[in-house]
Amino acid sequence: MATQTPTRSGGAHPAPDPYTGFDSMPVGGTWRAGRAGRTKADHDPYTGEELTEIPLADASDVDEAYQAATEAQRAWGAAPAAERAAVLGRAAVVMAERAAEIGDWLVREAGCTRPRVAMELDISLAITRLAASRTFLDMRTVPSDTPGKENRVYRRPAGVIGVISPWNFPLFLTNRSVAPALAAGNAVVLKPAGDTPVTGGLLLAKIYEEAGLPPGVLNVLVGSGGEIGDALVRHDVPRVISFTGSTPVGRGIARQAGLKKLALELGGNGPLIVLDDADLDAAVSAAVYGSYFHQGQICMATNRVIVDASIHDAFVERCAARAGALVTGDPRDERTQIGPVINDSQLASVREKVERAVAQGGRLLVSGEPSGPTGRVLPPHLIVGGQHLATASEEVFGPVATIIRAEGEDDALALANHTEYGLSSAVFTRDVERGLRFAKRVEAGMTHINDTTVHDDVNAAFGGEKDSGLGRFGGGWVFDEFTSEHWISIQRTPRDLPVH
Repeated sequence: MATQTPTRSGGAHPAPDPYTGFDSMPVGGTWRAGRAGRTKADHDPYTGEELTEIPLADASDVDEAYQAATEAQRAWGAAPAAERAAVLGRAAVVMAERAAEIGDWLVREAGCTRPRVAMELDISLAITRLAASRTFLDMRTVPSDTPGKENRVYRRPAGVIGVISPWNFPLFLTNRSVAPALAAGNAVVLKPAGDTPVTGGLLLAKIYEEAGLPPGVLNVLVGSGGEIGDALVRHDVPRVISFTGSTPVGRGIARQAGLKKLALELGGNGPLIVLDDADLDAAVSAAVYGSYFHQGQICMATNRVIVDASIHDAFVERCAARAGALVTGDPRDERTQIGPVINDSQLASVREKVERAVAQGGRLLVSGEPSGPTGRVLPPHLIVGGQHLATASEEVFGPVATIIRAEGEDDALALANHTEYGLSSAVFTRDVERGLRFAKRVEAGMTHINDTTVHDDVNAAFGGEKDSGLGRFGGGWVFDEFTSEHWISIQRTPRDLPVH
């Protein structure tokens, strides 16, 4: 299977793109045009406009991509750390210089509002720059009880990493695996989400190509999970599988992966707890942001707002007013705060959960009908009720918040932990030490005191507990996931070995 730079002929990717200055998204040596003979149209979720058409890969393409990655990794892993750092540094420069073009793609392909675009660009740049600063793999010595023995532990690349990334933050959630993997000397075979193949894969590959990444080090394959996702996970070559997405799919990957190392960031059901001494206005602002930013399509979204009974009614009144005032519509409009849900299936899923919650006794205080050219702009929904409601017990992944009354701090903690998920969480209180004591008892990978549940810092340990995942992204933690340790000992004086 030859790599190619598609043109309009043959049904491949158009060049140049009408929205950006990129000559072509696929890149020589890193993007592989599938031989399956089928294509997939990529659409704008707000307008329904066809953005491009992409050839689909099949299992044979997966095999060839892994072969290319294996061959390319040998030289890339052996390259000086400074050489890898230079490529990643140039990738950050390309990303910064072409931020407007990349942002247009995020708006048109992922339905991002302009503030949401700015956030993703900032954090994508941050992870690229962090990776560029961490290309030196350490060696450390450890003591030995054996006389004359020197123990060295070398960190080295895992080899080839398989990455499957999601559609909700496509550029960043792909690059938070790709950039550290490349920095550590690995090669990557990447399958982006079908709803965002450009921003989640092809565009990123183009950025790295322009930065001088050698051919074969990053391979991008576009196709369905059933067609190539399973093959990508089961293949013998990858040493690590990095996946961000739903918990059911993550469980399936764990069953198929065998003895590969897994880095999984899965679903969430984020609680934001408002204790009786909280700053009410600050808590309302955090709840509205956490519940409705990017249409609630965020793994860290505030799915549940758990409020002490003493301030519950006042909180509900203020939250309803704020949610009802949010501006919905075209994500191209600078004033828009809520744009389209990604696709019709996701929209139907969100609405079905709302309908069940109302049938279960939830009070629907803020709602509205979908609008826009494709009918995917769902207004914010606010429901008041108990933990049993569908919108509280399940991950919604849409512009919906459920407020739950708590009878004191212990009840609030019990409600927060009453879920199979454990990704992000938050607690509001004017007493920081009280907040810290509370946060330590929350069963989650991340808890933010007096801040929103939607927060990522590329220097911190990002990940979940329970059914929200395995391993950690960010900082040095992700490098632990994408490397292995090799113990080498040196016996400097002869040992007196017992004779058998």
